[in-house]
Amino acid sequence: MAAAVTFESVSHHFAHVRAVDRVSFEVVDGEFFSMLGPSGSGKTTCLRLIAGFERPQSGTILLHGAAAAHLPPFERDVNTVFQDYALFPHMNVMGNVAYGLMVRGVTRTEREQRAGEMLALVKLDGLADRRPGQLSGGQRQRVALARALINHPRVLLLDEPLGALDLKLREQMQIELKDLQRRLRITFIYVTHDQEEALSMSDRLAVFNEGRIEQIGTPEQIYEHPANRFVAGFVGVSNVLPPAVAKQLAGTSAAVSIRPERIRLSEQQPAAEQTHCRIEGTLVDSQYHGAATRLRVALPAGGELTVVRQNQRSRTGEPAISPGAQVWLSWHREDMQVLGDGA
Repeated sequence: MAAAVTFESVSHHFAHVRAVDRVSFEVVDGEFFSMLGPSGSGKTTCLRLIAGFERPQSGTILLHGAAAAHLPPFERDVNTVFQDYALFPHMNVMGNVAYGLMVRGVTRTEREQRAGEMLALVKLDGLADRRPGQLSGGQRQRVALARALINHPRVLLLDEPLGALDLKLREQMQIELKDLQRRLRITFIYVTHDQEEALSMSDRLAVFNEGRIEQIGTPEQIYEHPANRFVAGFVGVSNVLPPAVAKQLAGTSAAVSIRPERIRLSEQQPAAEQTHCRIEGTLVDSQYHGAATRLRVALPAGGELTVVRQNQRSRTGEPAISPGAQVWLSWHREDMQVLGDGA
């Protein structure tokens, strides 16, 4: 498929800070593409470069195959939804949504018709006369979406749009955003530092760190096959085996990771199987998280492993494993991942 956005060795710096450092990637037309990383990793700067709010010092940015460096923001077929929504407090919902059409000189009748269609699309029927201050956070977010979509951009840029919402509403809006993108079939480029958000919504994602991309792939590729320690630790929780344990169990001095949910914990020594690894340790502590319990186990060779056990049924009445108890850990050999940045 054709590329909606292309970065070719793009760099951008502020004073002595290289915010984006020779970054290259492509976003396929109609894709939900996320840029994931910690604060200051360069993802928001990339979004601003696409929008035209910043210009690169070097490299090339293409929008649907055409060079975009000379285009001001208002001439780019993109629109942006910001974290703070940037709604006009003195305008009602209808006025906010229709503002872009008014600037373009569209007649009032057509503005109101198209704004009404957008409000129906984002499930805000009946709220056209309210002011932003009379809306909930989720409703304001939908108004910002409707305003960004009313001009039918080919690319929609979203800069942490759910960051101000509480957990339940954020989870609901994740579902609604993905459903909206599928129905509209336009390109969404989504910036977030929330790895669960990126994994659950994206067709593909790029993991950013210190102005560079560490890995690009599908959510499954990123989670199951992290390229290095940073990706393994930032996207979900991952154990990196101590070197002595990696040598013993994986036969390598390279860095080896294992996800906590892939490890089985028992008080009895498991049977030896060629396809499994096993090691004894000492339980340090356990934390109950509702759906799962997280346990830390110290290893004789040094270091700790984190184990996640799903609470699939009530354990009421079962004796809890106390800190200090000797336990056994085991996992499939195939669940270990050799990381690309060494020991």
